[in-house]
Amino acid sequence: MAEKASGGVQSVERVFELLELITDAGGDVTLSELSSSTDLPLPTIHRLLRTLVSLGYIRQLPNRRYALGPRLIRLGEGASKQLGAVARPQLKSLVERLGETSNMAVLDSDMVIYVAQVPSMHSMRMFTEVGRRAHTHDTGVGKAILAQLDDEVVRGIVARTGMPTPTNKSIGDIESLLADLKLIRERGYSIDEEEQELGVRCFAMAVPNAPTPTAISVSGPITRVDKSFADRAVPLLRQAALAISAELNQN
Repeated sequence: MAEKASGGVQSVERVFELLELITDAGGDVTLSELSSSTDLPLPTIHRLLRTLVSLGYIRQLPNRRYALGPRLIRLGEGASKQLGAVARPQLKSLVERLGETSNMAVLDSDMVIYVAQVPSMHSMRMFTEVGRRAHTHDTGVGKAILAQLDDEVVRGIVARTGMPTPTNKSIGDIESLLADLKLIRERGYSIDEEEQELGVRCFAMAVPNAPTPTAISVSGPITRVDKSFADRAVPLLRQAALAISAELNQN
């Protein structure tokens, strides 16, 4: 019986290794690409993929590539809700102390997806629908997350998604983005300087040691979110990010 349990645990580990490899590759891969990324024997990879396809967690595309399947969406949505629930008390505290809207987002298939928000009480405020997807290169949370990744990983992400420019202040080329990410790493937070929407500024910070790349932010009109606001917001963002990290990493 102990042998069976050990083998079962090993199979589970292998399944999650394959799912993570496919995710890291951008969501779809060939069998040979998977084989070159893992020490697993090819027959084992093929057997596990066949099982995952039958369960709906993996799809085999017409071009024979393997892609993440629709059944993972429900699991991801459930995990996102739980992640948002963990963060909500800290986001609420940010709004109470700073007066502006706070958000949390995670990296998902090369985009950021907003998983929690606490809105400002001001009549003129930022509002982002929970569940909304956005590009990484022109959002505060997106750039905070990208700054945690190697430059080559960043190049791959923007190569797959493109770099649309919603405003004339948006970053539209990879070299400018990498230069901005270097600054973000040095100071510890990102700024969306009217890059998503003219008249709106956002300060964001990555959540350290999160199980998936995650960031929190505060945003509002540039008339209120100015230099003095930043001086108050950055320490509070850091405090909130550390508190969320501690909560997520509780054993």
